[in-house]
Amino acid sequence: MYFILFITVTLLSWGVSALLNHRFKQYSKVYISMTGREVAERMLRENGLSDVSVTCTPGHLTDHYDPRNKTVNLSEDVYNSNSVAAAAVAAHECGHALQHAMAYGPLTMRSALVPVVNFASKWVTWVLLGGILLIETLGPQLLLAGIILYALTTLFTFVTLPVEINASQRAIMCLEQAGITDRETTPMASSALRSAAYTYVVAAISSLGTLVYYILIFIGRRD
Repeated sequence: MYFILFITVTLLSWGVSALLNHRFKQYSKVYISMTGREVAERMLRENGLSDVSVTCTPGHLTDHYDPRNKTVNLSEDVYNSNSVAAAAVAAHECGHALQHAMAYGPLTMRSALVPVVNFASKWVTWVLLGGILLIETLGPQLLLAGIILYALTTLFTFVTLPVEINASQRAIMCLEQAGITDRETTPMASSALRSAAYTYVVAAISSLGTLVYYILIFIGRRD
């Protein structure tokens, strides 16, 4: 059953990734009057976030909002481009800035989980492997510890879902209300962000499936 789930999730992940790349490539050729930087600056200004700055960061798909120094960091392609895809990405990252400003619950929870998940991600593979290999010698306790660590990373993927979806909803609303996108380009921006959201859904399902697999191993070995 796990093998079937693994194959299914792998195919879904490949399909979603292909769809995401197709959408962004398609909408990167549809142009509007503002660059990603201008979209971000306007969205922040119109929502009263004067303490948040917009910067350009090297790399591809490196766009992110950093709550530590309140910066919307846009990749070079997004920062300088005046495409619908760039506007969607820039607005999405500003959506995270809006969440931070209003202490949006799921974002606050995800931020609190970051140091715990960083620790869990560093050790979970080794703890699980040791727990499986040494279960006859040490008993199921080490495997259980690994499952708990993995459960924390799984929780993080599910907490991330409402954070990303809400940021995209805020982005589309702001793009439309500000007149940055119109009747023709708003659905395009929405489609691009929806494709990006699918990647988080697949990641959450994959993580949950793997967690169940380890739990079944634990139950089987314990019995």
